[in-house]
Amino acid sequence: MFFLSKRAERKSEIKPAFIIPVEKNLSYYIHCFTHLHRAYSLGGAPHKPVLLLAIIENIEHGLINDEKIFITPDLVASFKNNWSTFVVTKHTMRFAMPFFYMKSEPFWSLVPKPGYDLIVKAKYSLESFSNLNAAIEYALIDRELSVLLLQKDSREVLRLTLLNEYFSATKTNTNQGPDYISNITNDILEEPATEYKKKLTEMEQKLAIEEYTEEIFMRGNVFKRVIPQIYNNTCCITGLNISATFNISMIDACHIIPFSESHDDTITNGIALSPNMHRAFDRGLITIDENYKVLVSEKFKEETLSPYSIKQFNGKQILLPANEKYYPKIENLVWHRGEKFNK
Repeated sequence: MFFLSKRAERKSEIKPAFIIPVEKNLSYYIHCFTHLHRAYSLGGAPHKPVLLLAIIENIEHGLINDEKIFITPDLVASFKNNWSTFVVTKHTMRFAMPFFYMKSEPFWSLVPKPGYDLIVKAKYSLESFSNLNAAIEYALIDRELSVLLLQKDSREVLRLTLLNEYFSATKTNTNQGPDYISNITNDILEEPATEYKKKLTEMEQKLAIEEYTEEIFMRGNVFKRVIPQIYNNTCCITGLNISATFNISMIDACHIIPFSESHDDTITNGIALSPNMHRAFDRGLITIDENYKVLVSEKFKEETLSPYSIKQFNGKQILLPANEKYYPKIENLVWHRGEKFNK
């Protein structure tokens, strides 16, 4: 960041502006954190401080490792946890608002997905979670701030700065809110599909639309995370398994009955597939029978001599989870064969 100053004009000569650099050190970011641009209704909007606390928490847990801030279920859950711990005013808890409006702070910028550049520049276009998630690739904080937050001592100074400035009355509170990610993971792994769908129906009726949208986002992403783990990060049809040093997965979590129709994220409505098999399954080119064997449609053509042929897997027994209670539900496979494969 730079402060600009101009010398006075002398006759017809205009002298160029000179630049005074500002050192982006800990003191600079303490000043930024204590001078956040906020709406001052109800004693001041807590959204930006809560989001920054959530980011700090994610960094402490090793979930953020550089200056890129992605919209993840862990970050949304941390935002909700910190909100329930420190906020006592009647403000509405909305993740999208601070993530978008933090762009007014000198240390934060938004990186749009391709084609969304103009929308990101609009003043009010991204206040909803669904719009934000559709348009934003990630937020970018200053490299200098990222370095400070990755260091334990300076990170703690900035965390206490936020608590002292904005939550002095509640800063000693311990987190009494729900552990969103653990609770969702337990629902996906252990809850019967009927109970799971009933719970989502009740949430949809009870929660505000933004809060419900955030809930579905967290649940969908936890599903994508848990299914590959249950299958040992292996495609259940091809056996593809790639382990990487980085947090990169080549295996997709695939709903047997699409979530839009089933509202079912439970483990028995999922299988782990490589991306090409995922697409083939979703389009009904392949299915799985009651004996957990692959059926390949005759309604498409391909080069059968190719090592990448789909038809080579016809009749193959799929790989199954070690725990039988996590096997795909037969009723779901029957649905897929009737509604996708045979059509």
